[in-house]
Amino acid sequence: METKNRSVLFNGIVVDIEQMDVLIGEQGWYTYQVVRHPGGAAVLPLHDDCSVTLIRQLRPAIDDFLMEIPAGRLAKGEDPAACAARELIEETGLRAEKFTPLGILHPSPGVFDEVVHLYLATGLTAGEAEPEDYEEISSIRIPLPKALEMAADGSITDGKTIAALLRAQRHIG
Repeated sequence: METKNRSVLFNGIVVDIEQMDVLIGEQGWYTYQVVRHPGGAAVLPLHDDCSVTLIRQLRPAIDDFLMEIPAGRLAKGEDPAACAARELIEETGLRAEKFTPLGILHPSPGVFDEVVHLYLATGLTAGEAEPEDYEEISSIRIPLPKALEMAADGSITDGKTIAALLRAQRHIG
């Protein structure tokens, strides 16, 4: 991709916004703004009884609560699986013996460069959740078939959660 006139319009706590001109084939140069994000990891906790633990989290950007899988932003240089393990403990109190990669997700590639690494967590043991001070989170444990139904009927609207639920089906005997 050929670019010119790159500049940073905004440096934020979580994201930066970059503007650039991009050469689009023979059509010419067009200006784009891209939200730069460090990426994240998200994890679907699957219990031995084939139930999953989801979280209900306040999302100020949409002024509502969403049902999601535990997830968080990658620290600089952090391994995505380590981030998934950290977020699982923080948001649910669960610890996992095994993290199976479920691939990556580009949540909104028209605007964001964010990459979310998805995992399936198994061999779970319970503990105490340790959410960040700025998070309002509660855990919900439901049968996997019910979670899949909720993803299909639109009750779950979070993209990373829908993708993880669908991809996890390949790993469940």
